[in-house]
Order: sequence, then C-alpha cells, then structure tokens
Amino acid sequence: MATSAREPDGIILALLALAVAALVVAMLAPSWREAALVVAAGGGAAGALLGATALRRATRGHEAVSRELRSAHLRADNVIEAAMDPIITVDEAQGIVAFNAAAEQAFGRRRDEVTGQPLDMLIPERFRATHRADVDRFGHTGITSRRMGANAVLWALRAGGDEFPIEASISQHVDGRRKFYTVILRDVSERLRAATRLEQSEARLRGILDSAMDAIITVDEAQRVVLLNNAAETMFGWTRDEALGAPLDRFIPERFRGAHAAHVRRFGETGVTTRRMGGSLRIVTGLRRDGAEFPIDASISQIEESGKRLYTVILRDVTARFEAEEALRRSKDELRELGAAAHATREQEKSRIARELHDELGQLLTMLQMDVAWCKEKLPPGNDAFAAKVDRMATLLKSTIAATRRIAADLRPLMLDDLGLVPSIEWLVENFTQRTGITGDLLVGRRELELTNAQASAVFRIVQESLTNVAKHAQAAHVDIAIERDDGALVVRIEDDGVGFSLQAPRKPNSFGLLGLRERASLLGGEVTIESAPGEGTMVEVRLPNEAPVASA
Repeated sequence: MATSAREPDGIILALLALAVAALVVAMLAPSWREAALVVAAGGGAAGALLGATALRRATRGHEAVSRELRSAHLRADNVIEAAMDPIITVDEAQGIVAFNAAAEQAFGRRRDEVTGQPLDMLIPERFRATHRADVDRFGHTGITSRRMGANAVLWALRAGGDEFPIEASISQHVDGRRKFYTVILRDVSERLRAATRLEQSEARLRGILDSAMDAIITVDEAQRVVLLNNAAETMFGWTRDEALGAPLDRFIPERFRGAHAAHVRRFGETGVTTRRMGGSLRIVTGLRRDGAEFPIDASISQIEESGKRLYTVILRDVTARFEAEEALRRSKDELRELGAAAHATREQEKSRIARELHDELGQLLTMLQMDVAWCKEKLPPGNDAFAAKVDRMATLLKSTIAATRRIAADLRPLMLDDLGLVPSIEWLVENFTQRTGITGDLLVGRRELELTNAQASAVFRIVQESLTNVAKHAQAAHVDIAIERDDGALVVRIEDDGVGFSLQAPRKPNSFGLLGLRERASLLGGEVTIESAPGEGTMVEVRLPNEAPVASA
C-alpha cells in the first residue's frame, strides 16, 4: 500500500518538472516557445488533475479512518458501559473522568455527581492518603497494569457511608500529553461473608471435634493423617503437630498394618458411606506412643472433597469395657462351674437318698410287711378287733412302701443308672399319664444314646420339669416328647396342645420352671427355645452339644 501511494506522487512531480522545463525552454528558445508552452500547459494540467485526484483520495481515507476511530471509541464505551464490574478512570490529579453504570450501582452515586470529583470520595478516609500514594508510585513505574492492594482486597465507600470490600486492578495509558488511570473493581462482600461463614463453621467443627470424647482421625487416600482431635492426642500419646502428615500405621500394631491398609482400600472401593470396623466382634487394636496395645471400638466413613477421598475413623477406647466383659465372662464361667458342681452334688445326693430309700428303708418296710402277714396268720380266731387292726397295718405298710418307691423314683429313678435314659423317660411318661390323665407319646430317634451322666441327668430332669409344667399350667389333653440327634446335637422337644401363654408376659413370682430349664441347658453349653401363644399350646426345644463342657454328675 505504501508503494502504490508513492507512485501518483512521483508521477505528479514528474509532470510538474516537465511543465517547468518546458517553460524554461520557451523562455530561452523562442523558436520552440509555442511547442514548449503547449507541453508546459499539458504537463501542468495533467499534474494538477492528478494532484486533485490524489488529494480527493487522501481526504476520503482520512474520513474513513476518522469513522473507524469513532466506531472503535463507541464500541469501547459500550463495552465499558455494559461491564458487570465497576470501571473508573481518573486523570493524573486523580479526578474522576469516567464512571460506568456498574460503578453507579456499586457506589450508589450518579455519573454526573462524581465526574470531575476527586477519587477520595469513593475511599474510606483512613485509606485515602495511602491509596493516593500507591497510585502515584504506580504511575512512575511504567508498568501497564497490575493488581491493587497488598492482600488483593481493598475497601470502598458507598454514598450512604457504608464500607465494602473490593478487589481491584489498575492500568495506565497516555492520551496526548495527559496520563489516565483506569481501575476495574469487584465487590467481594458476599465472598468475604462466605469465607467468614466458612471460617466460623470450621471453628465450630474444630470445637466440636476437640470437645468430642471419642478420638477422631481423618486420613487421605495415602492413609496419612490430615486431622486429629484432642481426644486422639490423649488416646495415642502423639501431639497434633507430630501426627499430621504421618502414616496411620503409627497408631496400629505392626502385625495388623497390612490387613488394616487393605481393609481401608476395600472400603473405599465399596462406595459405602460409613460402617463399623473390626468385623463381627467390632473390636480392633490400637497402639499407644509408649508401645502399649489396647482394644478400641471403631467406625469408618468416607467422603470425596475436591476430587480427593478422605477417610474419617471415630475410635473409642474400650479397655475398661473389655476388662469388665472379660471379668463378667470369667464370673459366668465360675458360676457355671459352681452350678454344675452343685447340680452334680445334688444329683449324687438325690441318688444316694433314693438308693437308701429303695434299698434300706424299702427292705425294712418289706420285712415289716412280712412280719405283719405272719402275725395275721397266727392270729387266734374270734378276735375280730385285733384282726381288723392287723389288716389296717398291712394296708398302711403297702401304701408306705409304694410312697417310698415313688419318692425314691422322683428323687432319681434307679433305672436311669441301671437301664439308661430311654427306659427312664418311658417310665416317666407312663407315670405322668397315670397320675394326670394327659396322654403322652414318646419318640426316640435312636434307642442307644451315648450320653455322659451329666447329659443323661439333664435330659431326664428337663423332660421331668417340662411335664410338671404341663400338668400345672397347660390344661392340655396330649403331649409329645421327642429325643433325637440333629446335626451332631442332641435335641429334646416337648410340645403340648394346652392353653399356651404370652412370651412377653412377665414371669410369675416364685415360678422357676422355665428358668430351671435354661439353667440346666446352659450348664451343658446348650440353649433352650420356647414357642408359645395364647390358645396355641407350648413347644420347648433344648439343644445340647455332643460334648458337655462340665464334669459329669
């Protein structure tokens, strides 16, 4: 474009030079004057014509540039006016020369109200001198633009006197010989309020965490500690500064570290928000700073924050509970052993008394019965009163012998020791039917049951006590008794068709029948299941393991 613009200028100069030369020839050579004047006139006219044309083109170019410049200024003004951020331009004296619509809204002042006024009117008084000096220094740096404020947050002043925080950037440019500064502002009141609320929320959370009685530890995906509350410091003996950034392994005995790390990784893959740790027992082991191990109850939760996964573990030192449970377990074991010993002693004593009743007292009563029968045979005729007395004595002796046998059998049927469990249960059911009129059926899976003395005694007493309960409370017409092996356990089931009862009803005072059943089963490591409802009868099922955990009776 520069070459094409210079070419008409060269042609015009050449034509003008030709016209001048022709005039010189006309003046110096009269014979050529006429021709020279024609050439001079033609060259001058052509040069003038070309010059006029070039001038016209230049004028149109200047007008186009002016229009483009005005358009650019208009576009810039529109952009500034439509900007959502306040934009303010000041001169070197820091007087306001431009103030956009966003600035009017932010400061609550009209454009005509602030134009020509000092920028100080938009700045709190305590910051004005510092701000003016900062702008002056910026003007001498030669830097085109930069952020304002050491902390990138300044304070501005609304028309009503309210102060509000802003972020600002400043730029400078020179127009002619005048320097102007343009400041772009952003009201960050809401952001600061949000930051303040966040700080307050974090402070409250910190207070809650530090006041919690349970230890709380948060780790990142690499299982390094990012949060530790006061209770965790006390529990493990590490200060917060020492623990932050340290691996979680520091709080776990070495033999559990690999399994624990794998557990946390698997938990992260499940997507489950929270769950208890430690499996069914819910007990894991922690490690104090001094190397002491202790039991803890723990739950773990996970959360994703800014694309990073965090795991939070809430821990509770259950040493006291663990020791109490262990003491309770030992106490129960001791009570079970004591109860088993007491039952064994009682069964032995009952067996001894039953045998003495059967053998010694029974023999003596039998001998006395024989003597009464001899006296009856030797009785002289004619003494009816004495004969009646002897008959009465024989009847009483017969009743006494029967009562002695019944008492001995109730204490412990000798056939339990002599013949075994099944014949004894058969006798018990038959005797129960004779005494109560309630029919009973006995089902035995195997006639030969290999049981210890303790198990045989317990099964006999369980059936005996169950039948006694049926006779007293059930108002039943029939009862079924089953003894069988099921999955290696001995199962005793007694089921009646009586009135039943509510399992939720409170136990009657001085009623120990079902309690006695549970105690006998518990002494042998077994369990009792009772099913009943009003009007639907009662089913008692006792399951005993193969091996009794206590000594035989």
